[in-house]
Parts: sequence; structure tokens; C-alpha cells
Amino acid sequence: MKWSWERSSLYQLTRARTLEFLREPEVIFWVFAFPVLLAVVLGIAFRDKPPEMVPIGIEAGTHAEARREAIDEHPSLTAEVVSGPATSEDLASGRLALVVLDSDPPTYRFDPTRPDSRLARLEVDAALQGAAGRRDAFIAAHDEQSQPGSRYIDFLVPGLLGMNLMSTGMWSVGFALVQSRSGKLLKLFIASPLRRWQLLASQALARAVFLLLEVTILIGFAVFLLEVPLRGSLVLLILVALLGGASFVGVGLLVAARPRTLEGVSGLMNLVMFPGWILSGTFFSTERFPDVMQPFVQALPLTALNDALRGIMLDDAGLTTVAPELGILALWGAVCFAIALRVFRWQ
Repeated sequence: MKWSWERSSLYQLTRARTLEFLREPEVIFWVFAFPVLLAVVLGIAFRDKPPEMVPIGIEAGTHAEARREAIDEHPSLTAEVVSGPATSEDLASGRLALVVLDSDPPTYRFDPTRPDSRLARLEVDAALQGAAGRRDAFIAAHDEQSQPGSRYIDFLVPGLLGMNLMSTGMWSVGFALVQSRSGKLLKLFIASPLRRWQLLASQALARAVFLLLEVTILIGFAVFLLEVPLRGSLVLLILVALLGGASFVGVGLLVAARPRTLEGVSGLMNLVMFPGWILSGTFFSTERFPDVMQPFVQALPLTALNDALRGIMLDDAGLTTVAPELGILALWGAVCFAIALRVFRWQ
């Protein structure tokens, strides 16, 4: 009999898993709606707005009113008179960036580990020095520029996409396999002509069915409503997302290859994904970590995916530029899939 794709075991398993996915409304929400809602909330929180006034405290005393007036004339500072005991509390809580103590000359109390406090110290000193008669040798001109792609939301959206590909790729596969194992469904496949690789490959293909729609929704929302730039090739972006999703499906297959309970696979999934959540540059740059950690950080699959997505969206990176990241993703996916084939347990 002539071979037919529609009659193949791989096709039937992929179709069954896809239909199973569609019958789970909560999964649809977490895959498609949640990343968009998260982008909306963070986009509102980090929207373009005028620079915030830096709050400065003036310790009550002989010089308080004169110093308050001098600081209030600065365009980016706002001052208030506070009592002595309250100054340390307000500074520690972050409500004030700096406190000017009632001494002559003034004493600046601030936290040198806070960037806003260090900047406030310079601006307050300039305001008080000017009020005391100091004059600048020259007045510099200002050339203020706001470059597209420099906002926090521009940095965040590719990271959200990468995190979503990791989470849904691993959870959708892991839960499905362990649920089938605990429900004795996988045990029934042992007596069938189904091969192990067909079962695992069907999980990956079912995930790929929704991947294109998932990427399109989030990127479309970010580009058209949040004005996040897409400078590189959309086709390349989708290909990178597909490879990233396939890589994490491979990791998910390995994690779910042996656990028998949903509680067991949940713990393993969280353990495996935890380094990616924290270290892979989803919410802040990986450069914040010390040099000794960088080899480990750069070897993580989510780091490679986030870097590739940001390179394409923000820097117009081409295929050759993101090739090292694609190699890391392909290696993770292939190795994890191969190991999963060997250690997979039907029951």
C-alpha cells in the first residue's frame, strides 16, 4: 500500500496533540494572551514621559528656607524641609535621593551605592554653589536625542518572547507526556508499531503548529502598538524563534522522559528553567554578572535565543551575525532530544 502522510503515526499523534492543546483554554491564555498582557503592563510602566523630579530633603534649621528656594530653582530637583530624625528614614526608604544637613557649609547625606543619589549630589551642589555666587565659566549647549530602540520596553520585548518560547515549549511537552504516562496511555503504545522517536517528534511538531501564531501576535502587538523597532528580517526572526522553540521542546522532552507524576515534572521544570529566568538577560542585561560567570551565562540556551532575537529586532543582525547563537540552540535541542530517546520511559 502506498505510504500516506495522513495515515502515518507521526501525523496522527501530532494532530491529536494539537487538538488536545486547543481544548485547553487555560493553555491558550498562557501561550497567547499572557505575553501580550505582560508587554502591555510593562509598556505602560516604562512609557515615554518627562524626566521625573528628584526629591531632595532639607534639614530644618537656620539655612533651610534659603536652600529650599535655591534647589527648587533647579529644573530637575524638588526640595522639602524635613525634621532631623526623619532624614535618615526617608533616605533609607528611597523617598528622598539626598538630604542637605543644616550645617555651614552644607553637608550632603546620601547613599553612594544609589545612582540617583550620586547624581543628586552633583546637581544639589551646583544649585547651592550657584546661589552662593559661583558662576559657570561657560554655558554648554544641549543636544538631546531619543533613539528608537533605546527604551527599556524595546530591550524587554525580545526577552519576553524568548522566555515565552522557553516556558511554553517545555511545559506543554512535559505536562502532556507525564500526564499520558500517569494515565497509563503511554503504556498502551508499547504494543503498537509506534516508534519512540515518532512519539517525541509529534510533541515537537504539535508545538510548532502554534509557534508561528504566537510569535506573530506578540511581535505584531509590540511593533504596531508599543512602537518597538523591527530593523532586521522578519523571516529570520521567525526562523530563529522556530529553532529556539524546537530547542526548548528538546529540553522539555528530556526533563519529562522519566518522571511519573505532575508534581515531579513540575519541580524538575522549575529547576531547569530557573537559571534562564535569572541569568539569561530577559529583564536586564547579562553584562551585570561578573566575568567569572559569563561562560556559563552565555552557554544557556535562553541567553542565545534572547541575544539572537534582540540582534535581529534592534540591531538589524543578519544570519552570519546570529550564527553562533543558532549553533548553541541547535546543539542544546539535538543533544537533549538524543538523550531523551535513550532514557525515555513508557510507564
